This record gives sequence, structure tokens and C-alpha cells, in this order.
Amino acid sequence: MEIKRKIILHMEYMASNLNEQKQLISSKNILLIQDIDGVCIPLVKDPMTRELESRYIYAVKEFAEEFFVLTCGEHEGPRGVNRIIERSLSSTTDPKNKELYLRGLAACGVEYQDSNGEISFEGVSEKELSFLSKVPSLIRPKFNYIVKNIFPEISQEDINFHAVKSICETRFSPTINFNSLFDLVQEDSDKRKLIQISFEKMMNEIILKAESEGLKNSFFLHISPNLGNKNGRETIKLSSQDDIGSTDIQLLIKGAVKDSGVLFLLNKFIADKTGKAPFGRNFNFRNSPNSVTEKIDLCKRTIQKEDMPLIVGVGDTVTSKKNNDDKSYSRGGSDRSFLELIQILGNEFGIKNKIIFVDSSSGEVERPSTKKTGLLGISDVHDNLKFDIVFKNGPKEYISWFIELANERSNFKKNS
Repeated sequence: MEIKRKIILHMEYMASNLNEQKQLISSKNILLIQDIDGVCIPLVKDPMTRELESRYIYAVKEFAEEFFVLTCGEHEGPRGVNRIIERSLSSTTDPKNKELYLRGLAACGVEYQDSNGEISFEGVSEKELSFLSKVPSLIRPKFNYIVKNIFPEISQEDINFHAVKSICETRFSPTINFNSLFDLVQEDSDKRKLIQISFEKMMNEIILKAESEGLKNSFFLHISPNLGNKNGRETIKLSSQDDIGSTDIQLLIKGAVKDSGVLFLLNKFIADKTGKAPFGRNFNFRNSPNSVTEKIDLCKRTIQKEDMPLIVGVGDTVTSKKNNDDKSYSRGGSDRSFLELIQILGNEFGIKNKIIFVDSSSGEVERPSTKKTGLLGISDVHDNLKFDIVFKNGPKEYISWFIELANERSNFKKNS
């Protein structure tokens, strides 16, 4: 009986999936905004081992101006997605010559790149860039102290090994990643909590250091995954027996949030289509409104309905946790804010925007699984964010769908 019920549910899902796909293929004006890690790249403990299918890269090119990425990773640098693309295509020249780099925003909205790999980052000061470049060297001695405190028996050689994996020297978003240290504690969730709490404190100390150097309103901590934002700070998701919780903390430039990134990309998309940028040619994350209400108001004031595309938002990092009072929920995740904004924009403009969730739990990083417990830990019955398509089998299933959609969409545009 249970097997039969699952087959019926799967058939319903496939039917729904096909209906959504038909609408996307034949829509006059669409825009895909997609996260990267956990969506088209399986989650791995060591970001330096990430892989991307070459078929997906060519499918992105089929979408052309109808596709942008929106990620908290970065395009450039040794850990950047551009290096993954070059490895996937076995060439450092083809991606540029054939315009195969992923267009869109990285560092949660700071680093823009076109398909040639040309980078821009309006809104960032030289003083901020200078401080960000020093952050890894500020982290190292603190990392040494924290790890020795948690693991008294560990050798300096092992500390150095984990430091290389854990301290991410990225240009706009220096990061501390916990996965390598989590390997040392295996299933001990209390030790994982101690790691999370210790490094959150350390990263807050770095923000205080920035403030002492005259950068009071320059930075904030982005915690992934998180349980939402409280009083201007993201709430860390502490580890439990069945959920690894937060796996990294980034120091980001204030204002670099994905929902502001949606506005930047939408502004660029419409400017490229119509020749007029609704928010102005110099719009960036720094002059984006803060609240969702203000963002929606800006769109309604400046964007003509006929210029608004059907937007497809694709992400994998969405969280929901029931609070101790049993009546309320803490909801977060680095993809939640941009998916929610896309959903609300659709409602306000009378367009059926699509929200796609890719289950990234099958990678190396533990996460709630839709195949095991449904949307538990991801969403809840009272959640305003609703998914139109759920890819339970993760990036591999999503990529197959994406490639098919790209081909169908390309054929439709040629024959229209």
C-alpha cells in the first residue's frame, strides 16, 4: 500500500513538473535566477573538489540573456566557480572565447560577471577591500587557539592541515568552513556545537576589529544555513543528532543579500531587453532598499507590467525549525530571501513566478532530506514560501531537467 502511494505521488509530481515545464518553454519573457552550490553542483565538504557537468555549462549558454546565477560563493580566485568551469571544459581559454562563464552575481550580490568572465563590483570601497584582504591572516592565529582548545591532543601539523581546508581566502567574502573540523568529531553534535559557537564568536571579533579601523557599517556575518535574521544578525543553526546545522560563516559587505541581488539582476535584464534600466544604470546592492516591502514598492513604481518577466527562482538552502513554544517557527537559509522576493513579485504583478527547490541532502554535507522526512526542517504548513517544483534527487535530477528545458526553450524561440 505504501509503495503504491509513493508511486501515485511520484506520478502526480511528474505531471505537475511537465505542466510547469510547458509554461516555461512557451512564455514570452522569462528569467531564471539560480543558486549554484547544492543546485547544479553537489555539496562537498572540501570546496576545492567541486565538479560541474560540462553539459550543464552549454545548456546555460542556450538560455543566453534569460539566465543569471546568484550565489554566495565567488566567480574568481582559486576557489571560484570559474576554476570549476575551466576544469570541466579542460581549458582556460574556451570559457572566455566561447562565452561559457556563468553570468550573474556572486559573493551574495557584490561580484557581477558576464559570460566572458569580465568582473565588476560597484559599491565596494578600496578601504573595505583592503580590510577583507587581511581577514584570513586575522583568522589564522585565532583558528590555532580555538582548535587547540577543543582538541587538546591535536598536533600542529594537523591544525595546519585543517586550517588550509577551513579558512577560505576569497576576495569579497572571507569564510570559515567547519566541515573539515566536523570530520574530527563524527557524530558528536555537542562538539560540533562548540565548533560553531567558538567560530561565530571569532568572526564577531573580526567585525569589532573592522569597526576599530573606521569601518563601522561595512560588514556583517552570513551564516549558512541559518535560522533567519534577528535584530540585524543571522541566527546560527546549531548542530543536532540528525542535522549538521550551520557549516560556514562568511564576512560579507553590508547590503550583500540575495534579495537585493534579485533587484540588480532584474534591473539589468530589463535594461538589456528595453534599453531602459528601471532603477537607473548605476544601481547596485549598496543603493537597494533594505526591507522586502520597500523592494516591492520600488518595482511597482518603476517597472511596467509588460516589461516584467516570469521569474524562476532556484535554490537549495531553505530552513524551518519549530521553536520551543510549539507555536512559532524560525525560518531562514541563504536562498529563502531571494525566493520569497521572487514569489511576492509574481503575486504583485499577476505573474505565476516559479519557485524550485533542489534537495542537496545527497551530497557530502548532512541536511534534511525530502526523501526521508518530506519538507521537515525545510518548510512547514504555515510557511508563506511555497515550492512549485521539488527535485528530490538533487543536482543530478535538476541538471537533466535544466538541459531539457534549455533545448526546448531554444527551439521555441527559434520557431516563434
